[in-house]
Order: sequence, then C-alpha cells, then structure tokens
Amino acid sequence: MTVVGIDDTDSTAGMCTTFAAHRIAERLRQRPSEGDERSSAVRRLLLVRLNPAVEFKTRGNAALAVHTDADPETALRVAVDAVGDGARHEDRNTNPGVVVAPGDPLDVPATVGRFARRVVRDLVPPEAARERVADAGYAHETWGSGRGLVGALAAVGAWRGRGPAADWTYERIAYREAARRGTPREVDRDAVFAAADRGYPTVWDTVDRETGETVCVPHTPGPVLFGIRGDDPEAVREVAAAVDSEPVAAAETFVTNQGTDDHLRSGAVAAVEAGRSYRLDGVVVDAPETREGGHVFLTVAGPDRAPAASGVDADEAGESETSPAVARWALAVTADDLPADARLPCVAFEPTGRFRSRVRDLREGDRVTVCGEVSDGTLKLEKFALRSRRTVEPVVPTCPACGRSMESAGADQGYRCRDCDTSASGRTTRRVERPAPGWYEVPPTARRHVAKPLVRGGFDAPTRPER
Repeated sequence: MTVVGIDDTDSTAGMCTTFAAHRIAERLRQRPSEGDERSSAVRRLLLVRLNPAVEFKTRGNAALAVHTDADPETALRVAVDAVGDGARHEDRNTNPGVVVAPGDPLDVPATVGRFARRVVRDLVPPEAARERVADAGYAHETWGSGRGLVGALAAVGAWRGRGPAADWTYERIAYREAARRGTPREVDRDAVFAAADRGYPTVWDTVDRETGETVCVPHTPGPVLFGIRGDDPEAVREVAAAVDSEPVAAAETFVTNQGTDDHLRSGAVAAVEAGRSYRLDGVVVDAPETREGGHVFLTVAGPDRAPAASGVDADEAGESETSPAVARWALAVTADDLPADARLPCVAFEPTGRFRSRVRDLREGDRVTVCGEVSDGTLKLEKFALRSRRTVEPVVPTCPACGRSMESAGADQGYRCRDCDTSASGRTTRRVERPAPGWYEVPPTARRHVAKPLVRGGFDAPTRPER
C-alpha cells in the first residue's frame, strides 16, 4: 500500500484539490503496475477538512489522500504530474504540496497521526511539516512557498490520527466536462430537492428548504458540478444519480471528516486563543444586539465567573415567581463589570440568516454552550445549546387596586401608586415566554463543511435541525 497526500492546489481561477485527487486516482487506475498488466487499485479517497480558521485557505480548506496499491515511486510520479499539470501556479495563493508514504495508512508513525489531528484544530507552520516529513523519510514535492506540505502530510496521517472506527462521513462529487467550466451550471433544481427529500436525513445539507437554495451546487468557478454529503456511501451515490444535470464527466466518492465537528476543542472562556475553534460553556451577561450589517452580538462569561443567580430557571428549579432566588435577577452583573479575560463576545453574522433570530431570543442569565471559531477576540457562532433559561424578568409593580404601573417613590424607597396611595417595597417579576432548551444551528447555506449538522444526532440535548 501507498498513501499519497496533496494540498493547496485550489485557486480563485477555479482549480479544486478534490479534482486533483480524482485525477491522481484516475491515472493510477489506468496505469499498469510494475510487472503486472493490471492497473493500480485505489482503495479509498480521503477528504480531510482542516482548521477552518487558517488565514491562507479557500472556503473549505480541504486536503486529500489517495490510498492505493501502487508502489511509492509510481504514486509520486503520478501525483507530481497531476498536480503540476492542473494547479494554477501563477496564483500566488496556490502553493501545492505532495507527500508519499509507503505502507498501509494505519502504519504511518504515531507522530504523523498526531500531526494530522493538530492541523485540524491548530495553526501549524510549514517548518513543522518539513521536520515531520524529514523524520519519516517521506518522498515529497512542493511548489511556490510549499505551504501545501502541511495539509498534504495531515492527509497522509489522517486515517491513523482519527482511526478507521472514527465518525467518518461521505461525499459523492460530480465533475463537469472541461469545455463547460466557467459557464453557469445546469442542474435541475426540482430534481435536486426531490432527491434530497428522499435521502434525508441520511443525506444532509443538500438543499436549504427555507431559502430554496441548492446547497450542493457551488457558485465558484471550478470543475465541481455538485457534491452530495451523508452518512452512507450508497445513499450519497443514489442521491447523486437522481440529480438531473448537464453531463457528468466523472464522479468520485470520498471518505471525509465533514459534518463531524472535528475542529472543535473543549476549553474555557478565559483561555481561548485566536485561530482555533471551541465548544464552551458559559452564561449570557450582555443581551443580544443587532448592529450595522445585520450582525447579532452578545457576550458570555465563564460559568465560574457569573453570579449564582444567573442560571435560575423558575420552571426547572421549582422556584415560584416571588421567591428570593428569582428576585435576585436584579443583582445580575453586566459584561462591563467583568474583567476582559472573563467575557467573550459572540457573533451571528448576517449570512447565518434565520439563526440570528435564535440568538436574539437569548437573555442575560441564560446558561449556554457556544461553538465556533475565535478570531479577533470574538467567537463566530456555528451552533449553540440553551441549557437553562431565564423564565422570569423584573418589572415595575402593578397597583393591585387600579391595575396601573406604580412609580418610583424615590431612591431606596420602593414604588407607590400616585392615585391609590398603595406601595411596594421593590420591583416584582413576571414570566416570559422563552425558547425551549436544546441545540440550535446555522442553516445549511451558512454551515462550514466540517461543522456537524444537528440532524446527524449524538448531541447531549434536544435538537432543532435546520433543513
């Protein structure tokens, strides 16, 4: 066996690393093995989504591996030819790398497996990849700055790093005829929606049923016609076959870490670092605010830094609306009361669409789990779980005699009714309708490739999948 890893062949001019991997696999299948009349077998094509927070990346940040029975020398020659012929080397942001490892994918050194895991969740310089490649003695080739060596080595180590029993998903990618690239894609929208409905929920993120968009059809230049993602290889092939479109020049089924949340690391609000993605527990300490551009911001604090009353849910805790625990809402701190390292701004950007309404429904004191990338001191929300709701809020008391709102009687003197001369020592509370606890997510149109859709299951609370 031989493992071929490639990365950074994408370009704004329209090349795609998955297509480069397809070309390598296609050429290996057509090339006779040494001393044999048969072509080389390709056991699998691996599509690995790397850290989505990396500065130099295309939208998906994918690295590819080809697992083949070709000998390493043949595999290297074929890969170098395919990448050299197909990548747009004049694009300064395209800096491909190729790494070839002899042996079974599970036999790569443990250090390479750990390196692969690190590249999905961390920022890794090219120098680190060069050291690992040299230590392992792997044949390799680079173009330009050679930045693609990082992803190429990560692709080589991904099967060992995650393990064959890990949560792998599948994507069936159809490619366009060369003469049609750069022209509008011809894909029948109704056929896509019909196929998506038949395949759901095993096949997911094919369409966005609320906006009417065909999520599986890209809008950027390049060889991809459409891509169908799901939990089962046969299911994605069946849905792809049901799509009515322009002629399909070729298609491949990839094993991938897409839709797995592979990029998320556990952490604490006070210890986050830019360029990483996290799953964090916290308490909302600053109410959601819609700002210019339609982006929705809020602030969370670590649960250890928020006041004890901040998690009270009168329904769940068995509290009455007039109990001292509920009344303590008036004592809740704001984000400005906390030190900088104890609070974290979060944002739902305008392209996340209807997800922003879910974020706007949050209130100070809600306990949440937030997921997303940290950049410039702000977490970009991909999904969140509402753990415990603030179901009551403080209000000015109402006069029991006339039903009008009372007025302040002066500093620290409570409230009084001007007409009836009734009084109250302080504010009271009222119940508010709140969303149910559970997980909420961005719609398919705004989902990152590596982010796990709620429909896949395995979450620790009720889910409300977006379709």
